[in-house]
Formats: sequence, C-alpha cells, structure tokens
Amino acid sequence: MQKLLPHWDKITETLNQTASWVGILPLRLILAWEFFEAGLMKFNGENWFSHVQENFPFPFNIVPTEISWFMATWFEILGGIGLALGLFTRFWSISLIILTIVAIAGVHWPSEWNSFGDLLKGYAISDDGYGNYKLPLIYLTMFIPLLMQGSGKLSLDHVMRRVLSAKMQ
Repeated sequence: MQKLLPHWDKITETLNQTASWVGILPLRLILAWEFFEAGLMKFNGENWFSHVQENFPFPFNIVPTEISWFMATWFEILGGIGLALGLFTRFWSISLIILTIVAIAGVHWPSEWNSFGDLLKGYAISDDGYGNYKLPLIYLTMFIPLLMQGSGKLSLDHVMRRVLSAKMQ
C-alpha cells in the first residue's frame, strides 16, 4: 500500500492540474450546443409563446409574447456562443438558468397534477401528457458548476482575467 500512495498522489495531482483547464469544458460545450440549437430553432420558427404565456411565472406572463420570443431566441443563441467560448460564462449561466426555469414552468411542467406522484410522472424525456421536465432539470444541474466555478482556464474569461490582472500591476 505504501508503494501505491506516491503513484496515487501523482495521478491525483495530474488530474487536478488538467481539471483546471478542461474539467468544466464538456459542460460548457454541451450546454452551448443545446441552447444555441434551441435558439436557432426559435429564430427560424414561428412564435408559439402565445399558446403557453399564461403558464409563465410572473413577471414573464405579462411581457408581450413578441418580446419574450425575441429575448428567449437571442439569449439562447448568444448564450450558446458565450458558453462555447467561455466568455461571460457566469452571466450566461444565470441568464439561461432563469430562462430554463421559465421554460419548465411554461412548457415542461405537467399541466395538471394533484399529487407528488403525478408530478413525478413528468420527470421524463417524452411527452405522454404528464409534462417532460427531466432534460431541462438536468440542464439546470449542469449550470451549477459553471455558475459557481466559472469557465475554467480554457476560456476567454480566463484570458481576459489574466490580461486585466497584468494591466493592473
């Protein structure tokens, strides 16, 4: 066991150093793709928010659907680009968290439920009448490390931080 400990420490140290560069990158890239793709679908599609606006939480339910559609479209497109580049990652994370919560409430939450058991039926990736909030909930949990830790070293956020720090000295 004593002989394995130094090797384990070296492996752990290597993983820790690598993690600061690429550990968070897969989360950024998959979320970037998913939200960018959703934004493009809205950009190329028709505004269907009028059918679900009454389900949006306040204050989003009083915003005109054209403004909501515009904001959702561009926050998803620009947020996807920002996440991919690691540019303003925390801003885009909190913005897309809010957008996702509104989407869960307006689109993915079951329209009717009388018990916790009914609500759990909506934890699915299919729409069989009980809602389908599983995937957006997964996205929300994926945003937590980005919000808390930032974008990592392989990002424009990191480059900007280093440039600004150098100029301040």
